[in-house]
Amino acid sequence: MVLPPVAQTLASLVRINSVNSAYPGGPGETEIASWIRHFFEQRGIEVWEQEVFPARPNIIARIPGRDPSRRIILEAHTDTVSVQGMTIPPFEPLVQNGRLHGRGSCDTKAGLAAMIHAITSLHEDRITPPCDVWLAAVVDEEFSYRGVVKLCEGLNADAAIVAEPTGLRAVIASKGVLRWRITVRGKAAHSGKPHLGINAIHHMARVITALEDDHRRLADPARSHPLLGPATLNVGVIHGGVQVNFVPDSCTIEIDRRLLPGETVPAVLAHYQSLLDSLQSEHPTLDAVMEPPMLTDEALETAADSPPAKLASMLLSEMGLDGTLAGVPFGSDASKLSRQGIPSLVFGPGSIDQAHAATEFVEIHEVEKALEFYRNFILRFH
Repeated sequence: MVLPPVAQTLASLVRINSVNSAYPGGPGETEIASWIRHFFEQRGIEVWEQEVFPARPNIIARIPGRDPSRRIILEAHTDTVSVQGMTIPPFEPLVQNGRLHGRGSCDTKAGLAAMIHAITSLHEDRITPPCDVWLAAVVDEEFSYRGVVKLCEGLNADAAIVAEPTGLRAVIASKGVLRWRITVRGKAAHSGKPHLGINAIHHMARVITALEDDHRRLADPARSHPLLGPATLNVGVIHGGVQVNFVPDSCTIEIDRRLLPGETVPAVLAHYQSLLDSLQSEHPTLDAVMEPPMLTDEALETAADSPPAKLASMLLSEMGLDGTLAGVPFGSDASKLSRQGIPSLVFGPGSIDQAHAATEFVEIHEVEKALEFYRNFILRFH
């Protein structure tokens, strides 16, 4: 099939290996950043680099508006997760049955391609939008989101749309995330005389059971969010012991806690510290330590009656799509833009079920619809 221009751009982006350099063998975003900058330079669109890490810059393109005191941010990340476990060639954009396959095709180079063509079409049509428009192609979303943190330094804007695979739904709420470790310290001994030691794994079992019991509290419907449902907790990693005939002197778990709007990281951590304190009072030999968080990101909640949300809902309905404002359980760069005081939405083509998948793909017609939405939003946001 003959690919529309936006899909040709998507194919070019997929061909570039931009696996985050935090993952084994990942080259980072150097090449894709250069490609995007060159794309805009060729077309006479203002573009510049914002250094985040050496040779890993954000790329920002600007279309001037009639009112330069107001600004819309279109934001998409340029990095991808690793290609481990993929069952298709990750950097060979295969088109089949109306879908374009490859690593990053869905998450989130499809949204990035649509944003690139939305602002390029305005420039080529010599249309001056009501507000200034920035397209920010940022690094490091898939690891520690330092790209958007750098973007937010001193940033002011009246609206932001972040490209993620939302199935062409306008998202105004998403869960936050808190990840940390708990280590139980025991006492080593020979397994022939276990009474001489303190078994850290046995004590960790008590901790995990207490976390599981506490998790039932989160499932209370009264605590749920109308768009996001309940907060959740998952123990995803456990390490303990040296060999089978030792009483283990240490055991560590890693926890992923999804946060609802209104929950703060200090308050959530204080709750789990209190839970551990109670356990330790019941079991005097239990010595559990909570380590500082590995990752924190509080939830996103943009008011449904904010101008960006109202416009997005109206535009989608006019396009024959679902204009109902939605929530998603995954996080994105939108939460950081929101904390900067910018009313922020998440919107893009593709399904989150395909993000990071072994056969990642996106429907090409959704990419074209996303381009239409981004362009219309820019033209009608006053």
